[in-house]
Parts: sequence; C-alpha cells; structure tokens
Amino acid sequence: MSQAHFVAIGGTTRSGSSTERALAAALGFAEARGAKITLLGAEAIALPHYAPEKPDRSDEARHLVATIRSADAIIIGSPGYHGAISGLVKNALDYVEDMSRDDRCYLSGIPVGCLATAAGWQAAVATMTQLRTIVHALRGWPTPIGVAINSIPGPDGGDPVAAEAVQSQLSLMINQQFEFLRA
Repeated sequence: MSQAHFVAIGGTTRSGSSTERALAAALGFAEARGAKITLLGAEAIALPHYAPEKPDRSDEARHLVATIRSADAIIIGSPGYHGAISGLVKNALDYVEDMSRDDRCYLSGIPVGCLATAAGWQAAVATMTQLRTIVHALRGWPTPIGVAINSIPGPDGGDPVAAEAVQSQLSLMINQQFEFLRA
C-alpha cells in the first residue's frame, strides 16, 4: 500500500473542544507513522440536514463524501450529549449513505477508530457504544480499542486529552488500524 490516508471526522462547534483535540492527537500518531492525514472538524461537518430524497449536495457535503471515499482508515469522534452522539456528528455520518452504490459500499473494509468525550464516564461510554454500532451498520471494522475520555479535568487541572493514559490509548487505536491495513 502507498501512503495510507487517515481521515478523522467529528468535533463540536466549540473551538478547541476536547473531541477535536483528541482527533488531532490521534491523527498525530498516524502522521508520525507516515500516514497522510485529514481532519474534518466542526467547520467541515456543519452541513445541511441530510435528505436522501434530495440529490443536490452542498460543496461541503460533496467534499466530506469525497474525503471519506479517499480514506484508508477513519477515526470518528463525538462528544457525549446527554449520553448520545451529537447531532452534528450523526448528520455528517448520514451523508455516508451517498456511498451506498459505490464499489466500496459505505465503510466496507475500512478500519475505524472510535472516540468519545464527555463530562463523565457514563456519557462517554454510552456515546462510544453508539459510535461502534453506527460503524457496524456502515460495514466498517471498529478497532478492538475505542477511546472514551472523561473530559472533566482531574485534581491537577490538567487537560484530560493530554493525559498519558489517553495518549497511550489513542496510539494503540492507531496501531490497530495500521495492523488492519497490513493484513
């Protein structure tokens, strides 16, 4: 395989959100291993509501789908909003339906890393479970490890995304995607 293309999708409308920081950190591990990387953060996924019956797409929606089509590996990150993925991320993933008639239908044969951030473990884990379910429905291959991040700063006030344990998990998730690509 030539240079692998890792695409990260997700984030929130807040600049510098923990979700986008986690996606960027994961992409950093992929880039360090020689991958081409693309981050489709909040600005790239702030799209009109997906309407399958309306074939006209915005330039941004066409860009999203074209970028996903070019991906060898995908990372999806969502904040946990009331124990579920955000509408912003869900709507972006709904656009994958435009790939239903592709030779590579949806996310078939693509390793997908899932990460969720939330102000508490319960919402982070529930969101992670939903992401993995969506990836399965889109025929993707979720990595064995998903990364759930409790975004509440610890007693030291440090950034939870920068914590050594989180960075280790993000690195492991990326390593699993590379292992899948080699297989």
